[in-house]
Amino acid sequence: MNPFIRWCKFNAVGVLGMGVQLVSLALIRRRTNGHYLVATAAAVGITLLHNFAWHQVYTWRDRRHGSALLGQLLRFHLSNGLVSMAGNLALMRILAGAAHMPVVAANGIAILCCSVVNFFLGDKWVFARRIAAGSCIKAL
Repeated sequence: MNPFIRWCKFNAVGVLGMGVQLVSLALIRRRTNGHYLVATAAAVGITLLHNFAWHQVYTWRDRRHGSALLGQLLRFHLSNGLVSMAGNLALMRILAGAAHMPVVAANGIAILCCSVVNFFLGDKWVFARRIAAGSCIKAL
């Protein structure tokens, strides 16, 4: 698939995921009145599962491997999860905590900052093309 088309699909899922994350964050904050960093972590966790499912069936549909689903989910959480969680929490601490921006606006900025790194990790590691076992031997 053309990398630009994949990037557009990634961003379409990202827009949906951003909505899920921002709504989750707002609802968690409203219902629990908890600390904004705890609410952010919970919202990121919800969004990770949402985005993984959509990336499986839409963004990297051509790289879906039935037997690799659990491995892809694990890699997605280790890469996109780590970037999203660490990036969101660090940027929220700066934007909402130190700069006193509104929580949802600060989280929107944090999400956008993490998206480029997450696309690269998704394309090159999480949903990487699989090389057939015999293809290396055939190439020799």
